[in-house]
Amino acid sequence: MKITVFAFGTRRAQRTNAVVLLALAASIVGGGVAAATVGGFRINMTPSEPLGLWRIVPLDRPADRGDLVFVCPPQTTAMREARERGFLRAGTCPGGVAPLIKTVIAVAGQHVEIGAGVTIDGRPVPSSDLAVQDGNGRPMTPFSGGVVPDESVFLHSPFRGSYDSRYFGPLPASGILGLAQPVLTYAP
Repeated sequence: MKITVFAFGTRRAQRTNAVVLLALAASIVGGGVAAATVGGFRINMTPSEPLGLWRIVPLDRPADRGDLVFVCPPQTTAMREARERGFLRAGTCPGGVAPLIKTVIAVAGQHVEIGAGVTIDGRPVPSSDLAVQDGNGRPMTPFSGGVVPDESVFLHSPFRGSYDSRYFGPLPASGILGLAQPVLTYAP
């Protein structure tokens, strides 16, 4: 038995239609992502916090301990190295990186000690043990500790593999975009 398949139009026309449909789909997806970004929404694809859609809520007060925030990392040597290692994703912050989503665990004037884990003003921070090496076997250098400077915050994620202030130290509070509010998230 022979099966005959009919295709309408020439192969060239079929390819042209396929390219047009693919371009249309890419435009719709890209437009949706751009609209979400402009509208204060971000997609978290790292295990530092639950995966999914988050919203940046304006912060009309100074950041405080316990605030879950989106923050643009400064363009420092440590952050450039983090980008080269693949710790930071591409995004809309200066330097072309995505904002980090982390919890503020210390503010200006608080004392941070780094050992096997982190202590703030002498109190141990749960889930703050340090990794000696990254996922590719490269050594991780912890922050040396000290007093959080004025107008700065010390950030943390309970995920052991998170790249946070345990390694890069305090960040300027001026980089905070706002509070991180889950919209549609999934914690694996």
